[in-house]
Amino acid sequence: MTRPEFALDVEAIHAIPAVPVILSMVKHMTGMRFAAIARVTESHWVACAVDDSINFGLKPGGELVLESTICHEIRQHHQPVVFGHASADPHFATHHTPLTYGLESYISIPIILPDDRFFGTLCAIDSVPADLSDPAIVKTLTLFAQLIALSLDTQGHLDSARAELNDANENGRLREQFMAVLGHDLRTPLSAIRMSADLLATKTEDKRSQGLVAAIRQSSIRMGALIENVLDFARGRMGGGIPVKCQATDDLPDVLKATVDEIRASHPQATFNEAIDLNGSVYCDPLRISQLLSNLLGNAVTHGSLASPIDLHIWQESDQVIISVMNHGAPISPRLMPLLFEPFTRSEAGGRGEGLGLGLYIASQIASAHHGTLTVSSSAQLGTCFIARFPYTQPV
Repeated sequence: MTRPEFALDVEAIHAIPAVPVILSMVKHMTGMRFAAIARVTESHWVACAVDDSINFGLKPGGELVLESTICHEIRQHHQPVVFGHASADPHFATHHTPLTYGLESYISIPIILPDDRFFGTLCAIDSVPADLSDPAIVKTLTLFAQLIALSLDTQGHLDSARAELNDANENGRLREQFMAVLGHDLRTPLSAIRMSADLLATKTEDKRSQGLVAAIRQSSIRMGALIENVLDFARGRMGGGIPVKCQATDDLPDVLKATVDEIRASHPQATFNEAIDLNGSVYCDPLRISQLLSNLLGNAVTHGSLASPIDLHIWQESDQVIISVMNHGAPISPRLMPLLFEPFTRSEAGGRGEGLGLGLYIASQIASAHHGTLTVSSSAQLGTCFIARFPYTQPV
């Protein structure tokens, strides 16, 4: 059972989507069979995430006696510790940690938060020797540790921003501070994560490793979309609604098809039936209409039944463009229908709450900014259908 004082640390690590991928890649790169992220304080060593193929016995929330670990030493000097064959190493052959736990190979990298606070370590162990002589191993694991630290920092800022949003008046100081936090404190470390993932992709030729790096990058893209949603919310609440740059657009069908392809790639477990039938020039902001469609499709994936396809139909009717997204599954509760396009409201229809609940609100605001509407109908027989309508040509 996790100590109450460390429950938030374990939860914070668990909330980072890339952590399982990072631990798997640590094992793959080192050849060792146990990898973990540990919270290390002056008095405790607590496992926050574990990938265990040797039945070492630790689970998230589990503890080791601090003084029995090398992480206790790393907390003091903030330097990596690496050995590949303890019994043949002049120093570690008699060190109490490998003797206590029967370790032959070991690597541990400090996780230092951006404000220079020591969080813990990213480590791997095994009872058999491992070849850790390649300098790229330590460099790569150090980069992983930095990614974890940046993710924790980003997550902390987002949690703080959400708490402020719930407790403070939405006018005045909240608007300015919320925009500042999102615009700088979140985007900056997220950009570092993306750049680091891109750098990793250029340093590895192994297909499996490339796939793992791609998963890390995809997680950062998801976090970026979340941040942009909250930024749009803040802009809309500051007055004037979500800004749009409408123009005559000839390639809207291609933009929308690309949006569908992105959602399909991000959610391979979902099936999409699509029909896009638009001709001629459409007066709109194509990036915002793409965002509207992405939010509707993402909502359908999250809250609909993945056993049935999601039906997308986009066409011109009279002087309007109509976007229809339908999914099947449990209908939306009648008590939630009036709140569905309000910010921070999550539909309970799918039983899976993900994100901040801003997607439908922003889609509705984008429709309004195009002098259009977004409506919804939901029943057990027909499924849930969102329909966006906006003028085909520039309003007079």
